[in-house]
Amino acid sequence: MKTNPLLLCLAFLPLRAGAAELVIPQVPNLGADFILGADVSSLAQIEEAGGRYYDQQGVQKDMLLILRESGVNWVRLRLWHNPVDEKGAPLGGGNNTLERTLGLAKRAKALGFKVLLDFHYSDFWADPGKQTKPAAWKDFNLNQLADAIYTYTGDTLKAFIAEGACPDMVQIGNELNGGMLWPEGKTWRAEGDPPVGGMNGFTRLLKEASRAVRENDPSGKAKALRVMIHLADGGDNQLYRHVFDAVTKAKVDFDIIGLSYYPYWHGSIAALTANVHDITKRYKKDALIAETAYGFTTADSDKQGNVFQVYEDESAGFRPTVQGQATEIREVVNVMARTPQGRGLGVFYWEPGWIPVEGAGWKAGEGNNWENQAMFDFSGKALDSMQVWKAVRGSRSDAAVPASAEPVTVKVTPGEKKTLPSKIKIIYNDDSIRLAEVQWDPYDFSKEKEEREFVVSGVIKGGTLKVSAHITVSSQVNLIPDPSFESGKLTGWTLNGPAAASFAENNKANAHSGSWTYKYWLDKPFRSILRRTFKNIPNGDYTLSVWAMGGGGEKGIKLFASDFGSGKTVSMTITNTGWQVWKQYIIPVIKVTNGQCTVGIYLDTNADNWGNFDDIEFSLVKKQEAGL
Repeated sequence: MKTNPLLLCLAFLPLRAGAAELVIPQVPNLGADFILGADVSSLAQIEEAGGRYYDQQGVQKDMLLILRESGVNWVRLRLWHNPVDEKGAPLGGGNNTLERTLGLAKRAKALGFKVLLDFHYSDFWADPGKQTKPAAWKDFNLNQLADAIYTYTGDTLKAFIAEGACPDMVQIGNELNGGMLWPEGKTWRAEGDPPVGGMNGFTRLLKEASRAVRENDPSGKAKALRVMIHLADGGDNQLYRHVFDAVTKAKVDFDIIGLSYYPYWHGSIAALTANVHDITKRYKKDALIAETAYGFTTADSDKQGNVFQVYEDESAGFRPTVQGQATEIREVVNVMARTPQGRGLGVFYWEPGWIPVEGAGWKAGEGNNWENQAMFDFSGKALDSMQVWKAVRGSRSDAAVPASAEPVTVKVTPGEKKTLPSKIKIIYNDDSIRLAEVQWDPYDFSKEKEEREFVVSGVIKGGTLKVSAHITVSSQVNLIPDPSFESGKLTGWTLNGPAAASFAENNKANAHSGSWTYKYWLDKPFRSILRRTFKNIPNGDYTLSVWAMGGGGEKGIKLFASDFGSGKTVSMTITNTGWQVWKQYIIPVIKVTNGQCTVGIYLDTNADNWGNFDDIEFSLVKKQEAGL
């Protein structure tokens, strides 16, 4: 993890002895009952596998105690029906049986936490891509499923109440974008799928689950035990209207709309804000972020790979640092705190304690691809980002200030009139990334007649941060209109090969410039060719180049050019040697004699090979003279 040197000299007092000085302004007007929660569903399995936790002073403690001392006031616990395979072996991923989940709930209650119980209504993970019925219910029709979900929900709550661990909120289903208990409760049908129950089937199952909660509420008719319906894609307002229009029309009895919001999957903070404001007003319901997380590093500790992607859109983002993680949490808390009429109940961080421990992965026999989004380092020590839970309730109002600018590089041709960008991305001292206006020093690019490189300086408007643009004057014009794939599409390219293995990826950590790249990966061997043909171009000498990086081990990767008149193909072998080890590969001379050329990248990979390509350039170096 790289340390931001600016943070070391900031004149802010540390929030906790021994902790780094993070920039975490308070969130105004947080009520005492605002939820600052954490999903700790994997804790028991991690402990059984040997995982241990330490506070920021290095003292070994119960992770729940560390969370409580840090300002967390709720925990979320998932529940699977019977998480074992056909031989009765545990499936892993926390092994969240009734017994295990109840044990965690009792531990949490003893420490003063409130508890959100998350019914998955499945034997294993339930999410937008899969809502698999428990094996015990696999042959049930809709009527039988309605009876089963009612009985199971009620019996579970009775068990919790009997043990003195009654939850304080109940989530009836997990990330129900397309329904639950498929296919009877599935809301959409793809070609070739069996018949589905549609919205009628889905809402009927929700009604039975809700009815069971209401009937087992210890407060009776007071509805103290609140019911939440949860979707993913927290920035997708169209999705939420589609689902909750139907849910409210069917008169499902519920209290809270739950949202998953991971910025690298679910869009901007602005999109989340707009969605939360709309749905709380439209349905007159409270809202709660049931899941969010962000990486404190891009490193991978267990060779399992990580799902985290660095988030940066056209106007905003967060760096993958401990400070960046704290800032993402603070911003999501701020969204919910500003929800009109106080309908933003709070935020749950998803699995802050999921450290890399052998035997406690996503499923039995596998590792954990979430550990770089935990709030503990890979050895189990609490990160400084743990300060965020108290800091958002604190008294500090220091606004983040500009710290550095992302590089600005501009290429111009001799005599070209050029205007530098009026806004550029600035990295602030809270490791957020934001657009800011720039006042550039005046410069007349049209006076540049010779090839050279130089720098134009500027300053952030309204501030003192100096910025610069690196200018290259070159007669070479890149014929590829989107060399860094920043459109997010492979427009103009032809792919021969599996689209699932060769695609545009939005992940700044894997980019040479910008955020997008041409990415390849598949869990089995494949071959592909990405090519682009240029026609009616001047004859002459061209150069072709690309930046590449990846894990290595492929059978072969080549940058190539063909069909340019000689009848030959010229190529350059690409050899990847590691993550973020970028190297530029150049074919210096391609002699076009027929007014056209095809350029591309050839891949022949083994299973699990991966890599990224960026900043590809195809330029005319020397035009063929007339008569030659």
